[in-house]
Amino acid sequence: MAGDLTHIDSAGHARMVDVGDKPATSREAVAEGRVRMLAQTLKKALDGDSKKGSVRAAAEFAGIMAAKRTAELIPLCHQISLSSVKVEITGDEVSGALVVTARAKTTGQTGVEMEALTAVSVACLTIYDMLKASDRAMVIDGITLLEKRGGSSGEYARPR
Repeated sequence: MAGDLTHIDSAGHARMVDVGDKPATSREAVAEGRVRMLAQTLKKALDGDSKKGSVRAAAEFAGIMAAKRTAELIPLCHQISLSSVKVEITGDEVSGALVVTARAKTTGQTGVEMEALTAVSVACLTIYDMLKASDRAMVIDGITLLEKRGGSSGEYARPR
């Protein structure tokens, strides 16, 4: 099993993957997550009617900041130079959720999946923090990689 995992050596010890000999290529990843909540809480978030200010703006900034610090948060994750991080938060009134989507880009020797996933995770946590006074029963779920491009492993798109 350890032979199949890139961050574990043959003796079962943790290791950071050596990407030094890999060519720098354009890479992009898109991740998504949701924060499900009561209808009146969703309305407050969409109307910008939170005691703490704009939920969307705070969560978008938090997600971008988190993507930039991924290597400090995730063990064995490479520090990379991001060329772009975009976090978008939309309302889904049918399912009673705010949907967070993050797109991260770089040109480098390793991918940006972890940066996109970290951006979504922290943006979702920020939404929870901003709205918890209205709805402590909110649920964060569905944090997933939707797609990635670039690198030796090629393209990936989650089946819809």
